[in-house]
Amino acid sequence: MNKTIMTAEEIAQVNVLLNSSRSEEIVKWGLEKAQGSAVISTNFRPLEAVLLHMVVKQCPDIPVLWVDHGYNTPQTYKFAERLIKQLNLNVKLYIPVRTAAHRDTVNGGIPSIEDQAAHDAFTSEVKLEPFTRGLSELNPRVWFTAIRKSQTDLRAGLEPVSLHTAELIKVSPVLDYTDADMKAYLEKNDLPDEETYYDPTKVLEKRECGLHTLSMTKEDVATSAK
Repeated sequence: MNKTIMTAEEIAQVNVLLNSSRSEEIVKWGLEKAQGSAVISTNFRPLEAVLLHMVVKQCPDIPVLWVDHGYNTPQTYKFAERLIKQLNLNVKLYIPVRTAAHRDTVNGGIPSIEDQAAHDAFTSEVKLEPFTRGLSELNPRVWFTAIRKSQTDLRAGLEPVSLHTAELIKVSPVLDYTDADMKAYLEKNDLPDEETYYDPTKVLEKRECGLHTLSMTKEDVATSAK
């Protein structure tokens, strides 16, 4: 088994350092660690403009990985276009292998989360597969995410730096930000926001869609380093 890009000890050490750092300093660390190979992901949900602005200020041409599952509201698409133009985002768009119309016709629309197997298959098709394909093709060393501790129970236990895979470092600069912090940043930097976003793969606000549950655990990292 190949060793990880960072060992468990290295990750622990850098998190001690970065836990007391400003978000902009976490971004700077991630960009330096990326050595020119970084991406930032977005779904253009509420408050997403914060991290996009923060990262693009330091790296204007960073690839922005957007998985459009095909079920966004018209307002979300309009918001995305506005922010792409305002920040001059270098968007790399990834979509499912089937259109939403095709999928809905054949499979009968978005399955209920009560049907776990059907909903898992839906999530895999419209979000996880395009996202994994995007990461594979872009092949970054560092992935910037806008996840925050207040969003879900899983995220509450995360740290600014972790591993998504053995060769991909996940950096979360706004992990400790509250909603108030995020809104204050938007106002200070005259950034737009989106209020109508709906993610059919999550349905419930505190539910994980699966992207971050795929990341390596500390035990995985320790095993890979041996």
